[in-house]
Amino acid sequence: MVRIFYTLLLTLLLASCSQYQKALKSEDTKLKYDVAEKMYEKEKYAKAIRLFEMIAPSYRGKPQAEKLFYMYATSLYKNKEYYTAGYQYESFVSSYPKSAKVEEAAFLGAKSYYYLSPRYSLDQVDTYKALEKLQAFIDRYPNSTYMPEANQLVGELSRKLEKKAFEIAKQYFDTAAYFGDYNAAFKTLENFLIDFPGTELKEEALFIKFDASVKLALNSVESKMKQRLEDAHKAYDELIKYRADSKYKAEADKLLQSVDSELQKISK
Repeated sequence: MVRIFYTLLLTLLLASCSQYQKALKSEDTKLKYDVAEKMYEKEKYAKAIRLFEMIAPSYRGKPQAEKLFYMYATSLYKNKEYYTAGYQYESFVSSYPKSAKVEEAAFLGAKSYYYLSPRYSLDQVDTYKALEKLQAFIDRYPNSTYMPEANQLVGELSRKLEKKAFEIAKQYFDTAAYFGDYNAAFKTLENFLIDFPGTELKEEALFIKFDASVKLALNSVESKMKQRLEDAHKAYDELIKYRADSKYKAEADKLLQSVDSELQKISK
């Protein structure tokens, strides 16, 4: 029985391959369509894509076009060809706005751009594009069943941009000792906190901002020192107001002593 089963399975596989090869060589677009649909249903997306690409121009404007272009876009998505999938889904939404598949296509199109977003340390152009596409979906389909996932993806992308911005701000601080530009580090951290008020990195960002403000003040010319020392004091207060039991408190208190010491000298 086992031998018979494997023989039948092999026969079916060979027939399927033979059918696909026949469709590739044929000039019959109907045959290509039928075989492409079978490949799609069998999740052989690379083969389906090849056939869909061959017949797509011939089917534009025909009754079967809506289904064909949906299957084509989905085959690209399943085959992880996200750039082309995103484009094809957007084209589908534009061409068939009344389709029963339009909401799904709009979401998967936006999600395709999510997959194109690189790790946070690289250029984030595609991350911004993905956020734009997902936000457009959220605005257009506020009651969609895809809304929880869309919001989750937006959250992930936003945290990636947040991490990128924080690492840039830290880099300004880390290199300030070499270039003597603690003012740039201070301003970059201040901008980070303005741009991401709810960040999970707030405590660390507030401490580094305070540290930068102290170093900026202590290395200032006499005419600017008093004001900058007072600004450093405000930065300390900001950290403690946010988290009185901050893990950075002991270190921050030592830095504050230098600030107070310099302020006392100036007042005398």
